[in-house]
Amino acid sequence: MTDIDKADRPADTPPAGPEAIKAIPVRHYGRYVSAVVALAALGAIVYAFSQGRINWGAIPDYFFNDRILSGVGKTLLLTVLCMLIGIVGGILLAVMRLSKNPVTSSIAWFYIWFFRGTPVLVQLIVWFNLGLVFEYINLGPVYKDEWSQFMTPFLTALLGLGLNEAAYMAEICRAGLLAVDEGQTEAAHALGMSHAKTLRRIVIPQAMRVIVPPTGNEVINMLKTTSLVSVVQYSELLRVAQDIGQTSGAPAEMLFLAAAWYLVLTSVFSVGQYYLERYYARGTSRSLPATPFQKIRANLLSLSNRSSAGGAA
Repeated sequence: MTDIDKADRPADTPPAGPEAIKAIPVRHYGRYVSAVVALAALGAIVYAFSQGRINWGAIPDYFFNDRILSGVGKTLLLTVLCMLIGIVGGILLAVMRLSKNPVTSSIAWFYIWFFRGTPVLVQLIVWFNLGLVFEYINLGPVYKDEWSQFMTPFLTALLGLGLNEAAYMAEICRAGLLAVDEGQTEAAHALGMSHAKTLRRIVIPQAMRVIVPPTGNEVINMLKTTSLVSVVQYSELLRVAQDIGQTSGAPAEMLFLAAAWYLVLTSVFSVGQYYLERYYARGTSRSLPATPFQKIRANLLSLSNRSSAGGAA
């Protein structure tokens, strides 16, 4: 006969473990309230714009217009060229700023101080009107012409935006270079590397992790800043949209169209920035966070697994 203990269970049966704790998630009612308020505000804004005296049908009619697409292409071209000037000039100015030579460091400091201290719109207008100071540009046997013929709207935009961007990129690059431990440079010099080779092979590749995120922001900012060159008669996206708006009788609609194109372009650039930052972050952590597409695929797989498990049950 089996012995029964006081708890009415066999003597050789081990005591039961503690009961599993049932976790009850905390309910965040404030989130639901804020979501309702945000949706209500969004609906009110959409309703207000829908009741306004705006011909929304003109936007899709001109969205892929040849002149609009030409303005988009010029905006992208100007953005890429100005950022190339800014990045190359910024790296050069950052190296000059960190130089032990007081002359080169002072020149870099003055350049950064001047171009960061004056509005870019003022710089564009000054470049466009420098013919008041330099009537002719004379490069000897290479080139000679009047300043008004030499300084075209495109060249004005390129110099005004590119040289201004170099001042900001100089500070970004300087911060990235200073973020690399000095021991890296000392070890490279101990191996016999020159200063230029140390920068090119050791310092700059490690500094890219710090330089890339703010540079991506500068690219997106440059894309939007190109709208300022409309004041020097360069036919980029905003200028073309304004011209079409004046001739078509829909000036406000064409401004909304330009804003839509800027949103599309900045969204594409933001995606590129995300994956570029992810590429340079490979050595900073053992596992990179999942991309949005990987998260979507994982959620779809989990849903399919749950449905198949439920069907099998």
